[in-house]
Amino acid sequence: MKLLLALVLNAGLLLLLWHWLRPRLTEAGIGCWLLPLLGLKLLAWAVASWRPSGDSRHMQLFGNALSQQLWESPAAWLHTALGNEFHFHDWHVVFHGFSNTFFMYKVVSVLNLGGAGSLWLSGLYTSLFCFVASWELARTVRRLFPDTPTGAVLVGFLLWPSVLFWTAGLTKESVLVGSGAAVVALVLQWLYGSEKLRPWQWLGLLALAALHFEARFFFAGLLLAALAGLVAIRTGQWLGGLRHRWGQVLLLALLLAGGVYVVGQVSPVFTMNRFTSRLLTNYRELYAKSAGRPRIEYPALRPTGESLLAHTPVAIGAALVRPWPWEGGGALYLVAGLENLALLAVLLWSVGQTLRGRAGRLPFALVLVLLLYCILLAALLGLSSPNLGTLNRYRVALLPYLLWLALQHDGAARWLRRLGM
Repeated sequence: MKLLLALVLNAGLLLLLWHWLRPRLTEAGIGCWLLPLLGLKLLAWAVASWRPSGDSRHMQLFGNALSQQLWESPAAWLHTALGNEFHFHDWHVVFHGFSNTFFMYKVVSVLNLGGAGSLWLSGLYTSLFCFVASWELARTVRRLFPDTPTGAVLVGFLLWPSVLFWTAGLTKESVLVGSGAAVVALVLQWLYGSEKLRPWQWLGLLALAALHFEARFFFAGLLLAALAGLVAIRTGQWLGGLRHRWGQVLLLALLLAGGVYVVGQVSPVFTMNRFTSRLLTNYRELYAKSAGRPRIEYPALRPTGESLLAHTPVAIGAALVRPWPWEGGGALYLVAGLENLALLAVLLWSVGQTLRGRAGRLPFALVLVLLLYCILLAALLGLSSPNLGTLNRYRVALLPYLLWLALQHDGAARWLRRLGM
């Protein structure tokens, strides 16, 4: 029964993938890049599955246990899927709050209906999900904003080395980045497209937003809040206001301040004192675990809002450019450092083009909310993740959007279009 179901599901998925691929292969402009980028993603998936991380093996192991529960007692599995505890035979696991690790156990248990407990197949499903969602975002941008380079999205989501590495195989990042790209694509279609979203697209948007939130709720909360700000700005524009950029900036600032206040009132976890204390605790724990390795140091950091603000500029810089190539001494640190130098060059190029009046043609409101998301998440990561390896992985949630913004200016547009992007 299990084998038959797996064969049927995989045959159906292959047909869906072929149905999705066929019209896009001949699409003007970016169709020629579809197979090369898909091949690159599959190569990264094969490498990631051949040498899986401990985190991937852990998720597959517990996911297989949940799958066994699904087959033996579907009602018990449903109770597990809707809760924060897993009790089955000798397995006893209890989580508190929004655990993305426990959520991934549940995801793997569903993927196992087709994957039959194989980490290779689970990783293939998540890799293809991320690829398809990223490609659809690129197509949406090309359709809605034809004067901007689609290649900026392709580079950020499908070509940049660390993004490609961390979103291949069975990883939380593949689900996080893929669901985020899909949500952004649907929201842009809603706000800037000429056609209304159909009912099934609205249902898909809600499901993908829930998936994105569960994959890593704090990161997702920032992106969803940024998109809510974009909705507010577009609503103001539809009503005949907010034509000037400073009005959009002011509205977004008011929404940000109001949102922080409301969230703090709703949950004590997000009050300033609790937030700063928890952030400092995370920093100290990871700092201690990183002994003997390159790490970010804030000797004067204190659990106060003033101290966090004072350290924020350095934290943002550290999140984007650490490690340097000469830090660490190992090959992985060297590769990460060289990538950071490339990122720094891209960002400086973008700043230079912007100062010369060549910032690109994306709508200002969209640039504003995505840039705010990148800055806030970079500050959060830089302050709470002194371990450079952890930082390199976590910042994958913001890098695609930052690269999209940094490569949409006129100078980059010329180079990307020469490459057929």
